[in-house]
Amino acid sequence: MILDAFSLAGKVAIVTGCDTGLGQGMTLALAEAGCDIVGVNRKVPHDTAAKVEALGRRFMAIQADLSQQRAIPAIVAQTVEQFGRIDILVNNAGTIRREDALSFSEKDWDDVMNLNLKSVFFLSQAVARQFLKQGDGGKIINIASMLSFQGGIRVPSYTASKSGVLGITRLLANEWAEHHINVNAIAPGYMATNNTQQLRDDAARSKEIVDRIPAGRWGTPADLQGPVVFLASSASDYVHGYTLAVDGGWLAR
Repeated sequence: MILDAFSLAGKVAIVTGCDTGLGQGMTLALAEAGCDIVGVNRKVPHDTAAKVEALGRRFMAIQADLSQQRAIPAIVAQTVEQFGRIDILVNNAGTIRREDALSFSEKDWDDVMNLNLKSVFFLSQAVARQFLKQGDGGKIINIASMLSFQGGIRVPSYTASKSGVLGITRLLANEWAEHHINVNAIAPGYMATNNTQQLRDDAARSKEIVDRIPAGRWGTPADLQGPVVFLASSASDYVHGYTLAVDGGWLAR
């Protein structure tokens, strides 16, 4: 049955930044499909944990500052100690800083790049090493952005980092596909989350955005649930190095 290919029963997924918004939505989708979850956040995501456990799945919280690479070995070690293996990694944690390029500081550059790109690479590396030990492959899903394809304004380090996510997704797929490790990415469009509340509260700007989206609405965390389950499951075994835009048609306009 084709639906069996989408089952994640018995799998273990690490999701970074899963306390709210898109991260929480993807986490719940993975849990509904059968995953036990390891949530990596700066603070314990009590709401997400309760919702995952209400679905009958296990949840382990790991508090870590992913902008510091020294946190990474313990994430893998604690996951394997608790669950015995890792099957899926979702690199969702990220940050953004807004300022004109002429005034942008080195600190704002480094803070964004360290979390959005450097940690994505080194956590992927650590998890891939565990996949190789296990010997049966795995799935890595990076979270890109519309600014992986476009330049944007006033977000130089964010644009650079998300363009880098698209590139590193391709590079890792090229190197690891032979080991049955699938590395892909999701690029969300304009999503109704806490991060976009200010934009949505600006009626004129919100209308400009929606008018450009062929689907005629802001996206929601639910819109990423199908794509993340697909990329985490055996249904996507022949998909490597691709960044899937979930944008209501924004890039097509």
